[in-house]
Amino acid sequence: MGNPRILVIPYPAQGHVTPLMELSHRLVDHGFSITFVNTDFNHRRVRDAFGNEVEGEGSIHLVSIPDGMEPGEDRNHLGKLTDGISKVMSSEFRKLLKKINGFEDDKISYVIADVNMGWALDIAAEFQIPGAAFWPASAFLLAFLFSTNKLVDDQVTDEYGTPINGEKMIELCPNTPAMHPKNFLWISLGDFTTQKIVFEYAKRNIKAIENMEWLICNTSFDLEPGALNFFPQILPIGPLSATNQLEPLTGSFWPEDETCLKWLDQQQQGSVIYVAFGSFTVFDPVQFQELALGLELSNRPFLWVVRPDITQGTECEQLYPKGFKERVGSRGKMVGWAPQRAVLAHPSIACFISHCGWNSTVEGLSNGVPFLCWPYFADQFVDESYICEIWKIGLSFQRDERKIINREEIKSKVEQLLNNKSFKERALKLKGLVTNSVKENGTSNRIFNNFIEWMKC
Repeated sequence: MGNPRILVIPYPAQGHVTPLMELSHRLVDHGFSITFVNTDFNHRRVRDAFGNEVEGEGSIHLVSIPDGMEPGEDRNHLGKLTDGISKVMSSEFRKLLKKINGFEDDKISYVIADVNMGWALDIAAEFQIPGAAFWPASAFLLAFLFSTNKLVDDQVTDEYGTPINGEKMIELCPNTPAMHPKNFLWISLGDFTTQKIVFEYAKRNIKAIENMEWLICNTSFDLEPGALNFFPQILPIGPLSATNQLEPLTGSFWPEDETCLKWLDQQQQGSVIYVAFGSFTVFDPVQFQELALGLELSNRPFLWVVRPDITQGTECEQLYPKGFKERVGSRGKMVGWAPQRAVLAHPSIACFISHCGWNSTVEGLSNGVPFLCWPYFADQFVDESYICEIWKIGLSFQRDERKIINREEIKSKVEQLLNNKSFKERALKLKGLVTNSVKENGTSNRIFNNFIEWMKC
């Protein structure tokens, strides 16, 4: 009998794979072996991005199952992806568990499932395998999802999640972000069909996890006391990024361009604007060009992550403003994907222009980096509220009459943020709090150790 084997299954999106891979590394440190389940599509992407390093991770075994979509279909269409997951992945997951626990000596002892894959815990229970649910975003957002039935009962939304009073801000509890109905998770993801699919899917998953003994979350008491006091079933074990352990296998879907770290070594301390928008954000050509010109106008060095698919329809190489690359020269560094944890930990970083996904948010604050917030969809508006209104470690951008964040606004907000030392001071204070939470005897560390003991019993 070897180390206990844990099966880990994330929702098939980068912002979910990354923190569950981080958690898997922490579990390996405590003697567990991991079977990590990606979709076939994402499994190929991780293998392509990491090559031999994937094979070298002895205690993390990568496996995959189909996601129910055709090879050429758009996985960024969350309605179709969620529909495929609902119809195909559960039966494929059942087959996988049956295969592993029926034919292999090294059986699965526990299943840790993303809350967004809560159905996997119901299937694990069929095999009498104990499970735990992991939430990769803010505790506030999970508490909000637990309130979906109440939203319907109180006539805040109809049965499909559509707000009945579309302009009234919703406040769940004190010291948490107020939400505009247009930013409800399921509303911001696309059309009405997508909204209905995601709303129903979220309700089913919440039902699957509502009685779990372990509902762990990548947050800390210092970050979200309001939400965690309001919903004490949510157990903070993070931020996982605050441990500052950099692993070779991050689960990234794109190859990480490490040349940017050498470039950062050549920049002055606290001088570089880091610009990255996660795995989903898409820009139209006008907005892409205004961002480029805003970075040029800032007259500061910048590192800009330009994903190959970040612009609609046209390759971004053709969209850079005429003469932009020549004018910025070595002051600007553009990469397709960056080793973000290492970048944010680099002393030359001054601030982070971010889409405000939860992983980027906690990675930035774990390194004491102030933010300029550019949310795109989903939970990113909530995270923007935390950053600007509650923690006060960043500023929001304002859009002009075209709904564009223009170059002058970018230049202005960079100057406001970097000329006011209080943003950096508050960011460093928050870094100290979250770093302490994951250290020995910190609040998150104690909960994590109790979780480990539960699985070793």
